[in-house]
Amino acid sequence: MAADTTHRVEELLTPPLAELGLDLEAVEITPAGKRRVLRVAVDTDGGVTLDTVADATREVSRVLDESDVMGEQPYTLEVTSRGVDRPLTLPRHWRRNAGRLVKVTLEPPLEGGLTGRVLDHDEDLDGGGVRLEVDGDVTRVAYADVKKALVQVELNRKSSEEEI
Repeated sequence: MAADTTHRVEELLTPPLAELGLDLEAVEITPAGKRRVLRVAVDTDGGVTLDTVADATREVSRVLDESDVMGEQPYTLEVTSRGVDRPLTLPRHWRRNAGRLVKVTLEPPLEGGLTGRVLDHDEDLDGGGVRLEVDGDVTRVAYADVKKALVQVELNRKSSEEEI
């Protein structure tokens, strides 16, 4: 039943969030005692600001209040950005992370996988893909060959101005 509710919430929220210029990235419903927690993750080109999250929260709350999708059991609503801990699964995720360091597990497995910086989307690859800078070389990876990809947090990364 939770999967059905999650799917219904996704269908309900996608159009109004799109009107705000946001992509619905994830909907999670988890039990929390006598309540539930509804987590809604959103993203957009250029990233999500606190004001964007506030606008999205108001819209999500309004839409849910006007529907019966969540039923009678009380819930707590959390609207957040996509975050760096979510895997890159769609071309827009790769596009939005251009310049970021990612760790990629390939199918079939390549021992240790690849870690490289996202350069750009590569439309020349069959079915699309991404170009990564790996150890100074450009490597093309087809989306179909990616088993898992995660952004790596870089605490000490130098900006391009510092590298000059």
